[in-house]
Formats: sequence, structure tokens, C-alpha cells
Amino acid sequence: MYLRSLHLRHFRNYTDQLATFESPKTILVGDNAQGKSNLLEAVELLATLASHRANRDREFVQNTHPVGALAAELDRHGTLHELSIDLRAQGRRSLRVDGQLVRRRAEFLGQLNAVNFSSLDLDLVRGSPSTRRDWLDGILLQLEPVYGEILDQYRQVLKQRNALLKSPTVPNESTLAAWNAQLVATGTRAIRRRSRLLQRLQPLASQWHAAISGDRETLRVTYEPQVAIATPNPTALEVEDVFWQAIAEKTTAERLRGTSLVGPHRDDVQLIVNDAPARQYGSQGQQRTLVLSLKLAELELIETVVGDSPLLLLDDVLAELDLQRQDRLLDAIGNRVQTLVTATHLGNFDARWLDAAQIVTVRQGSLDFGSS
Repeated sequence: MYLRSLHLRHFRNYTDQLATFESPKTILVGDNAQGKSNLLEAVELLATLASHRANRDREFVQNTHPVGALAAELDRHGTLHELSIDLRAQGRRSLRVDGQLVRRRAEFLGQLNAVNFSSLDLDLVRGSPSTRRDWLDGILLQLEPVYGEILDQYRQVLKQRNALLKSPTVPNESTLAAWNAQLVATGTRAIRRRSRLLQRLQPLASQWHAAISGDRETLRVTYEPQVAIATPNPTALEVEDVFWQAIAEKTTAERLRGTSLVGPHRDDVQLIVNDAPARQYGSQGQQRTLVLSLKLAELELIETVVGDSPLLLLDDVLAELDLQRQDRLLDAIGNRVQTLVTATHLGNFDARWLDAAQIVTVRQGSLDFGSS
């Protein structure tokens, strides 16, 4: 797939800006806080309907404006498509595909695929389990758009169940049992999809890690669901059985604490380098290699499943990598995927990249396509 253009209106620090992409490689260069990351965030929103930098639409819309908008023209297998999002400071967003309003997120997701790699992604190793869960969910949203509805259903059930557990009165047993059943049903669907994803991602990540480390290190990526499933590819019945057992074991603690202690909202991903947890024992260099391997594996998996190359968004990441890892990353990209990369200077790129790239200067929410 190829992103031909991107139009931003009242989005972050962009008032009205059209960006056209004339090369598979685009370098967005400029000082910090000029809008480079905002442009990549716009592409991320069009791909996943989410951002790793903000949770509320009003954070995207320029001050004093009620509505911001994103629009993109995309070439997929020689056919042009148009995607647009209207973002409201107050109220719900609107989604359109080829000019037609769509009601369900699943109808929008999957139109544009992108892998985002930023300096913030180092938190995949060092951060909390929620960071790794969000990463898994972000991949699944692109591979299986219906997963967004599964996740929404689970979160709604979890919210209602927590409200019941927080109630000052003892929860009605039949009411709690009904919410337990819904938690198990929706949670099982999420757990099985996450498990299948890690089964496919693990060998790809291991191969990339071996290549980048020069075969000096090994990587294992394992799924750690909060309910103890015994097999790598559990059936729905197997997950439901251990889910119910875990709920029974935690019932008293849940009532005392007033919150749900069982379910995929407490899952984690274990990252093991040379048989040691990377979070505790990995050096900074090892952690960077690990995250780079995960991102390249993500890109390869999406490419395989979707049958088309996703966009690659590199946000201020080259400055975080040493020369060897920079070279590995840029060589891996080659000409296989359209890449948008931000940088404060052009010193990290060799002559081949600079000759092949469209260089765009970013200044205070304005793009200059004519200078480098």
C-alpha cells in the first residue's frame, strides 16, 4: 500500500496542511516541538483509530476549534481509496471510507496498515504490563478489525462488574454470576486471539533478534495470561474452564478489594534474552535490539497476513540506536515498505537514503517540500 497524501485541518499544531508523498521514503526534519511527531500520529490514527500519545479526541483538536479533521488518499493494489476522520473536542468522531459514513470501527480498521516505532516504544521492555497489552491489541486491531468490538465488549463488562464489586452492599449472587459469565465469554475471545498472535510473532521476532545481534543472543517472547492456560493454542472450552476456576479462587479477594482480579486486563508478555528477563537484566543495548526485533517482526507479520506492505513510521528512533542498529534497521527497510521517518538532522542517513528520500522540513506546524 502507498499513502499518496495526507490532509490535516486543526489537528494538533497544524491549521490546514496538505502533505503529498512522492517517494517511498520521506524524511521529516526539523527541531523538536515543530510538528514532526504530530504528522506521524495522524497516520497512526488513520491506521488504528488510536494514539500512543493521547486518549481523548479533544487533545488532537486545535484550541478554540470544535472540530479537527484528517483525510488520506491511499493506493492499494492500484486502486485509490479515501479515508477521513472528523475529530470533535466535544462529541463523537465521524469515520468515512471513500466518502461513505461508516458506523462500526471494524469497517474502517484494516483500510490502512501501519507499524509505529518511536522512542516511547522502549517502554515495551521497561514499562508496565499495560504497555505490552496495548501493543498486542494494536496489532490485533489491524489484523482482525472485529477485535476492537471484542475489546469494547470486554471493557464494558469489566466496568459493570467492578461497579457491582464496589457496591457498599453485598452483590446479589445471581447478578454477579451473570456478569461473571459475560466476563468469561468476552475475556476468552480476547485471550485466545492474543495467544494466537504471540504464536505467530515469536519466531519472527527471534529471527530478527538473532540477525541484529549477530547470533550472539537469543530471544523468547511468551504470552502470560492472568488465567493459567496450559497449552499454546487453547480451545475456548479450555480457557473458559480455567477462567471460571480463577474467578472462584479470587471471589473473596475481589469483594474485599472491590475490583476484578481475573481476566485479560491483567495479562502480560514475557521478554526473555539469553534465558533472563530483559526488563531486569537486559542492558540498554539489548533492550533496544529487542524492541527493534519486535517492531520488524510486527511489520513482517502484518505484511504476511494482509498481503500488502504496511507503512512504517519511525518517530525519533534513530537517535536512540547506535550506528550498528541504525544500519540494521535501514537495511531491513530497504525499498520494501513506504517509510516516514522523523529526525532533527540528516546525519543519521547515508547517501543512498538521502538520494532516494523526499526531504520535508517541518517548522511550527508547516511543511516545506522544497528545502532540505
